[in-house]
Parts: sequence; structure tokens; C-alpha cells
Amino acid sequence: MSLRKINTVLAAAFILFILWFGTEFILRPETTAPGFGLPSWPSGDGGGFLVVKGIRDVVLALVLGVLLVTGHRRALGWALLVEAFAAYGDMTNVLAHHGSVATALGVHGLTATLMVVNGLLIMHETRKVAAVPATPAPQPA
Repeated sequence: MSLRKINTVLAAAFILFILWFGTEFILRPETTAPGFGLPSWPSGDGGGFLVVKGIRDVVLALVLGVLLVTGHRRALGWALLVEAFAAYGDMTNVLAHHGSVATALGVHGLTATLMVVNGLLIMHETRKVAAVPATPAPQPA
């Protein structure tokens, strides 16, 4: 299997996972939130912030999906690298609020690190393509 196919499968898996997870936070935050790793449910109207997290995840997935479908692979690699900061931020948030260390590292940290690896692989895959000019320069006669 070529590097391009592996990268495409990994990116598609991230897109589907992030889209699914975000949708679950929008539709059923009360059942999805405990798996996030924080120690307690938000008090008062704080549950609305879980929907905000879901919307953020759906938007992140859609950005990656558009780049994958339209064939903008180098931009997809950059987007994966940048969007990994959201997962690292989630990991830091769980750790800062005395949540589950296993979930922080095993879910958020691992997801972020795999996104970075996938982004770097796509950047490597597209490196030679980006370096080759689309049309050769005219040669003197």
C-alpha cells in the first residue's frame, strides 16, 4: 500500500472520528461528556459549553474533510498539524482540572500525536510535488 493511500485512510479515519465525537456532544452531551475525562458535570447552565465543544469538533472535521475531498493534500497536512493543538488543549484541560490522566493521555494526547504524525506524513508525501514547478521554464535556444 502506498504512503498516499495510508495517509488518506488515516485522514479519513480522523475526520469520521472527530465528526462522530462532535455530533455526539451536540446531540447527547450528558452521555458523551463522561468519556471526555473531566471529573464532574458542569453546574447550572454549563452544559451548553459541551455543545460548543461539539460544534468545534464538527467544524474541525469539516475543514479536514473539505481539504481531503478537494485534493488539497498539502493544506490537509498543515490543517492536521494545526488542529492537533485542539486535542492537545483538551488533554491539558483535563489534566489541569484533575480529570482522568488515562483519558487525557490515552485519548486526547494519543489522538493529537497521531494527527501530528499523519500531518507530517502528508507533508512528506507532498514535499516533492510542491518542489516541482507545474510548467518547465523555457530553455534558451
